[in-house]
Amino acid sequence: MFKLLLVDDEPIEREGMKAILERSFEDIEIKQAKNGKMAVETAADWQPDIIFMDIMMPVMTGLEAIERIRETDPEVEVVMMTAFDTFDYAKQAIKLGVKDYLLKPSKAAEIVAIAEKLFNHLKKKAQQQSSLQKAMAIVEMDIVTQLLFDQVQDMHIDLLVEMKGTEPAKEKFVMTIAIPKGAEEICQDIKREISGMPHIWAGPCYDRQLPLIVFRDLAHSFRSQAITLTDKILSASGKRDRCFVGIGTVCDSFGQVRESYQKSLVAMSDLAVPSRYRFYSADLEPAPSHHPALIKQQEKRMADCVRLGDWDAVEEIITGLIRQLERMGEPVLRTQQRSLEWVWLSNRIMAELGVEIDAPYYAVPVTDYRQLMLATLDLINVLKQNYEMHFNRLEVDKIHQIKQFITEHSHEDISLEVLARKVDLSPIYISKLFKDKLGINYIDFLTECRMGKAKKLLADPEISLKAIALEVGYHEPNYFSKVFKKMTELSPTEYRLNLLNSKRRQGIST
Repeated sequence: MFKLLLVDDEPIEREGMKAILERSFEDIEIKQAKNGKMAVETAADWQPDIIFMDIMMPVMTGLEAIERIRETDPEVEVVMMTAFDTFDYAKQAIKLGVKDYLLKPSKAAEIVAIAEKLFNHLKKKAQQQSSLQKAMAIVEMDIVTQLLFDQVQDMHIDLLVEMKGTEPAKEKFVMTIAIPKGAEEICQDIKREISGMPHIWAGPCYDRQLPLIVFRDLAHSFRSQAITLTDKILSASGKRDRCFVGIGTVCDSFGQVRESYQKSLVAMSDLAVPSRYRFYSADLEPAPSHHPALIKQQEKRMADCVRLGDWDAVEEIITGLIRQLERMGEPVLRTQQRSLEWVWLSNRIMAELGVEIDAPYYAVPVTDYRQLMLATLDLINVLKQNYEMHFNRLEVDKIHQIKQFITEHSHEDISLEVLARKVDLSPIYISKLFKDKLGINYIDFLTECRMGKAKKLLADPEISLKAIALEVGYHEPNYFSKVFKKMTELSPTEYRLNLLNSKRRQGIST
């Protein structure tokens, strides 16, 4: 449904055009204004797609009204209507971005032709915008995934910021939403709810968990912002009593986002909290220690060790924590609770890598530290065995299968989620596999494939830059040009000119 505003001080003119347009088009809603001032007010409230604007009117001229409307809605399409075919009017209208103009009195066929042209333009524009939003959502998901589980070049972050149109705040935190089993469609409901919020980056939904990177709104406290957003998310899900939100700690850099994510997972260790959300800092404070920074560092190191499969280091970190708390005189049951939290964290990270295993528990409450140490080693051993069994079953050529798929389909909107379904691995494990086997992350590999194809196509001067952008997988030519320049330090046009000049020099020399 398109919205069209008719602005003319002559009621007969307005009614005549309205009858012509409604007779010719079904999917249209029309409102009227009798002068420029009313047009400005109606446009602000109603936000029309197209305005047919008479120029000479009392109170405020059409050109003045267009200028005012453009200040708040630069995208609206405007057709100028005038009985005076003068160059000065046309020149002013062009400056204001007027799409076309009609000389009054206008024939019905002329009115219909201009309206039809604008409707087709708006439809094409909407399709392009939809394609761009889809591509941007994929880029966003993959960058969030890399930030949570790997490293990502600043180039990709800068481009995402530019695409989102809002500079993110320095402070940020991660919220992870636990989705009930069999209700995975809730992820899409939540993503639709937050799609218009530039201060939130959404990752992919896997293992029934949806991670979000949230940038701080300094006008509100951290807790106030997180609770308000949580309330919107739980309401959007339609299953408020079943979803759960774990809220990580605030961090200053993208390099610390993984730590906030891990804290959000620990905050989800008990999903029975009535409020349906939990802050790590509020409910999972570390045991008293003279070295809190050391414990924080150990948690991060342990998470990295699980991802790398270094179970000796995992065992060393958790048993070291137990010994430390024993020396401090911590009650053994409290230490059992803390060590279980670390074991749960290891279990959740394994789930991210595609290793499915029930959450481990101590069989009984322990009575002394020796019993706790032995029981903890048993739990770690169970995790280790399941981890090794899983990765030993993986096919040795899996990485080659993934590389081949990306190379052949790099022009499509592929993402870590698409790859995961294709090769039956988790998105997180694919990210890890790339880094371990190829020394490069997924986003960089995909970008290199696309840029390699673009360089070959640029050698043909008959192919337009827009066609090349679409051919290699970019829906928006400007975004393609920015990525190309970031990767090669030359714009596509400059690269093409260098190629052509090089060919000319070779032709002269031969």
